[in-house]
Amino acid sequence: AQMLMKSRLHGAQKGHGLLKKKADALQMRFRLILGKIIETKTLMGEVMKEAAFSLAEAKFATGDFNQVVLQNVTKAQIKIRSKKDNVAGVNLPVFESYQDGTDTYELAGLARGGQQLAKLKKNYQRAIKLLVELASLQTSFVTLDEVIKITNRRVNAIEHVIIPRIEKTLAYIISELDELEREEFYRLKKIQDKKKQAKAK
Repeated sequence: AQMLMKSRLHGAQKGHGLLKKKADALQMRFRLILGKIIETKTLMGEVMKEAAFSLAEAKFATGDFNQVVLQNVTKAQIKIRSKKDNVAGVNLPVFESYQDGTDTYELAGLARGGQQLAKLKKNYQRAIKLLVELASLQTSFVTLDEVIKITNRRVNAIEHVIIPRIEKTLAYIISELDELEREEFYRLKKIQDKKKQAKAK
């Protein structure tokens, strides 16, 4: 029983160490993502302002082109693919945008405000790319936050409940074994005394 409890204690301490390392790695990645989110959100404001301004410029130069675009677009040109990034055994979703096919409206509007339309498309493509990056970061942030809470709960449970309980059980076993040893020693002493008395008679 004593050996079993010792091996359990060793296992619990090893598990605690591993979970602590995992929590530290996750915490480091969490802080990194938080920094990137702040940076991306700051940049996002500038990019969206630029995109909105280029939309106003294009509308001024070419008139209202919403209906023409809506009638002629059949499929999305910018698409998103999803991957998984493994951090300390935790799968974080990563989204990235990519261009699908060629631009069918590359030469559209060359007669009236073609440059403004090209600038508008470029600015909104940049905005979409940033939005996808931000969505990816925020999804990872939420996932990591949840996993860190769970991992910290496990670390605390092992540290403050499981290990002390095993140590108490181990201490109890050792004290019982010591008591048995003392009783055995006392019993042997009594037997020896009786043998000496029997020889003396």
